[in-house]
Amino acid sequence: MLHNVVHISPEDNVGVALVNIAKGEEIRPSSGPAFRAAEDIPYSHKVALEDIRAGGPVRKYGEEIGYARTDILKGGWVHTHNLEIREE
Repeated sequence: MLHNVVHISPEDNVGVALVNIAKGEEIRPSSGPAFRAAEDIPYSHKVALEDIRAGGPVRKYGEEIGYARTDILKGGWVHTHNLEIREE
């Protein structure tokens, strides 16, 4: 089974889409079991690999890159509309 989402670091709760993924299509991460896309995910954009609660950290590259503005379902698109970057 070829993967269509790369999971960069084991600590990450998002992966990166290697192709456009349509809502309902199977997401096959480079690690972990397959699941369905909760919404359309554009090529090279982030996809939630687990449910992320509003205010919860979004992790990519093994680091917190921001916080969820709203609840993000597993298989959801993670982008500027639901990701808040907090300056230190």
